[in-house]
Amino acid sequence: MKALVYTGPQSLEYRAVEDPVENDCLISVEAVGICGSDMHAYLGHDERRPAPLILGHEAAGTVISGAMEGKRVTVNPLVPCGSCQACREGRENICSTRQLISMPPREGAFAERVSMPVANLVEVPDGYPIDKAALAEPLSVCWHAVKLAERAQFTPFVDAKCLVLGGGAIGVGTALCLKAFGATHVEVVEPNADRAATVAARCGLDVIAPDAVQAGTYDAVCDAVGYRGTREAACRAVRPGGIIVHIGLGDANDGLDIRFMTLQEVTFVGSYCYTKQDFRETCAAMFDGGLGSLEWMERRALSDGAEAFADLHAGSVASPKIVLFP
Repeated sequence: MKALVYTGPQSLEYRAVEDPVENDCLISVEAVGICGSDMHAYLGHDERRPAPLILGHEAAGTVISGAMEGKRVTVNPLVPCGSCQACREGRENICSTRQLISMPPREGAFAERVSMPVANLVEVPDGYPIDKAALAEPLSVCWHAVKLAERAQFTPFVDAKCLVLGGGAIGVGTALCLKAFGATHVEVVEPNADRAATVAARCGLDVIAPDAVQAGTYDAVCDAVGYRGTREAACRAVRPGGIIVHIGLGDANDGLDIRFMTLQEVTFVGSYCYTKQDFRETCAAMFDGGLGSLEWMERRALSDGAEAFADLHAGSVASPKIVLFP
């Protein structure tokens, strides 16, 4: 089969590779999104993803062998052990021995085929576009984060003033999930003017520039970027007694004003991935139209994947998400 292979920092090759081992369901990949974590690996910033490796974990396609043969599916790429305390509590996302396709020992989905356990597959209804089905994974990240925020929030979402930092796929998805959970006042901060215009036009979201954020007024601030600067921005934006939900994995250094957060009793919640239940709930919301039309992706061929990564790195992509087609 053909695959887009990460071969070193800022280096990807579209080439022939061995087919996946068929010990699970074998899926013909029909759409696969580029995630921010794929970009971290591409830049050589993720030691968990050593070259050479097939990246990609936001996938949908058709099962060509295994228990769901012939079914169109979207893929939950997280494979937990199923027996540890976290798994028994339904918190598979923090299983200490969890695996994820696009990390060894599991190759990713930037390929014509990928192998997954049947328990990780959700059937896609007839007529639902397969490229939109590939958005289930990133949207599940957002759904999980908003569920955690709802649990920790003092002000009900219907009355809360919410701010999302970042207009990429996770930021857009978080804003859409906040609305699905009942939030009526949601603003998205995006400094890139082209992307801000695209997000506002295609997603129907209120997108503002960083200098338009009203300091100290937001009940819930969701950092979908995760760099020092956005953590600092979150601390400036949140009101006393509010909540900061940290989703982005940009870097691990500084940015939180711990003294301020203590004195103002600001809640900080880290959010990672999603549970199996979150994934199923997200799919149901997508298929029912609860997260909008999802017409905010750019479509490219997998064979053009190296150029897509270079464009993302250069900041020249206006859409929140690029989806590749093998």
